[in-house]
Amino acid sequence: MNKLVIIPIITLVFLLIDWYVWQAVKVSSQNLSPNSQNIIKYLFWGVTTLTLAGMWAYNFINPDLLGKNLRTFIMVGVFINYFSKIFVVLFLLIDDLGRLVRWIVAKFTGHTVTSNAPVGGAGNISRSEFLMKTAVVAGSIPAVAGVWGILSGAHDYRVRRVKLALKNLPKQFEGMTIAQISDIHSGSFFNRIAVKGGVEMLMKEKPDMVFFTGDLVNNLATEVQEYIDIFNKVKAPLGVFSTLGNHDFADYVRWDNAADKQRNLKDLMHAHKVMGYDLLMDEHRFIEQGGEKLAIIGVQNISGQNRFRTYGNLQKAHQGTEEAPVKLLLSHDPTHWDKEVNTKFKDIDVMFSGHTHGTQFGITIGEKTWSPAQYAYKQWAGLYEQGNQKLYVNRGYGYIGYPGRVGMPPEITVFELVKG
Repeated sequence: MNKLVIIPIITLVFLLIDWYVWQAVKVSSQNLSPNSQNIIKYLFWGVTTLTLAGMWAYNFINPDLLGKNLRTFIMVGVFINYFSKIFVVLFLLIDDLGRLVRWIVAKFTGHTVTSNAPVGGAGNISRSEFLMKTAVVAGSIPAVAGVWGILSGAHDYRVRRVKLALKNLPKQFEGMTIAQISDIHSGSFFNRIAVKGGVEMLMKEKPDMVFFTGDLVNNLATEVQEYIDIFNKVKAPLGVFSTLGNHDFADYVRWDNAADKQRNLKDLMHAHKVMGYDLLMDEHRFIEQGGEKLAIIGVQNISGQNRFRTYGNLQKAHQGTEEAPVKLLLSHDPTHWDKEVNTKFKDIDVMFSGHTHGTQFGITIGEKTWSPAQYAYKQWAGLYEQGNQKLYVNRGYGYIGYPGRVGMPPEITVFELVKG
């Protein structure tokens, strides 16, 4: 089926959802003034019209005329609008199924069962009206959260401080600080000023080293061009070290030929060089202090999940680092940890990764955070330990798909190395 068939069908389905939800909105606003009811009506159907018009524009207007950011916001608007309305529909179905049961009972027994008993005693609203108002409130929550996550959460950068106690840490490296950022996804940004502010926040920490653990772009090397003058401000006395993530290899784009794809990768690698990042392509570097060495190892993307391609070679990168008492690994995908790091390379003290973004959504209550990421990844955010080895999963600097974050703010991690 082509778009000329699919889009009209989707539009019809969405309009049916809108009509169904509108019944609840009308009931919920029936006690307001006529002017207020009219405002609500025009807002409801106005947003619906804009959303559906945007969906048609997205599918039938030349993408170059709309632009990347507008196309992203159109699809996010469609998703937020109808995802929120699904919540309303679920509550309304509870009431309508109750009506159906009561109708069946009345049909076969001759006894009428009413649903208009007041909630909380006489004089209050009926159960049916209560469910409709609850439905409207339930649908508003994801809509408000989704919009707020774009306006505020997308660039609400947070510094997380972590002490890394390393058994074999030489005295010369005690107190050294390392800043980590990951998953920049420069192709998704829509606010240069906010992105610049995050880099300035990072630089105020004055780290001794900086690690960037992959996904500089969504797909194309050109995406980072207008942000090079921002990310080249990331500097550190002992160096800025980087590696490649799954998106950097542009596997999610159709290429006319392999040569174009390879050229894109070379351009991306050149961008790292222009920004002053030491890109580790299955390589290592030594940091020397007072006659002692610390090894920095970096690999191209290696994943323990079949849906992500593996490009790196840890054996190659690790070879020659035996003399270093402490080894720090930059590897984008945290599933690499269980795939081989904690089984075959037990002398690697810490692995730094990203990739999950914490799914850009989380709910924190007290010390506990829930995120859908935990169902896809065993290690999805924060510090993990197994024996003397540690893994840290950064929640990401940028975003992809949904241009925002809800309860999962973008992260700048600052580590302090201590003996332990």
